[in-house]
Amino acid sequence: MFRRGACLPSCKGLLMIPLRDLNPTRHFPLVTITLIGLNVLVYFYELSLQAVSQQTLERFFYIAGMVPYQITNGVDTPPPNIVPIYLTILTAMFMHGGWLHLGSNMLYLWIFGNNIEDVMGTTRYLVFYLLCGLGAAALQIFVNPASRIPAIGASGAIAGVLGGYILLYPQAQIETLVFFIFIQIVRVPAIILLGYWILIQLFSGVLSLGMPDVGGVAYFAHIGGFISGLALVRFFRRW
Repeated sequence: MFRRGACLPSCKGLLMIPLRDLNPTRHFPLVTITLIGLNVLVYFYELSLQAVSQQTLERFFYIAGMVPYQITNGVDTPPPNIVPIYLTILTAMFMHGGWLHLGSNMLYLWIFGNNIEDVMGTTRYLVFYLLCGLGAAALQIFVNPASRIPAIGASGAIAGVLGGYILLYPQAQIETLVFFIFIQIVRVPAIILLGYWILIQLFSGVLSLGMPDVGGVAYFAHIGGFISGLALVRFFRRW
């Protein structure tokens, strides 16, 4: 079992998949592309572990994923971590639980991350991204501090990118593939697409409170990352 992020906004038959934004940039998105490359490389490593056995892959999730119980209690429960327990907050940001998990996260990072990097610059953007991932982990731990299920995925940090984007470019047009009775590509303002996304996270997160701790989507990591992005973006953008 593990907790993961899921970026695609879907609720009761309505699915919206962003394809690209009509928001040009001025600079090459070096950090965004590097982050995507690192996530893909780690996923290929996971596939090599899965080729050995599913148990080997799950062991990797436990030794490199972020386990709330370990963070709150300061203990390294078996199997032993490959890095100090507090650094698992960082390593977990580059791990994914499947190709759909990876693909949806990297799609969002590519579409929205390049604009945030463009307005911040490479160094500020990288720090902003990592801090949003930290904020995502913090809220997930706060909500479920005793969980022994590893949380993995880049979606908490990416949610921070979305929070920054919705503040800086609320009217930017996003070409979006919509599934709802019909299938159609439409242009949607960022505030509609990303607002719909965070509403789903809030609604699903509230419904998950009090439910058995059996893994699934880490909704509160998304919420924590999004809030972090909203709070930090104005401090990191270049004026």
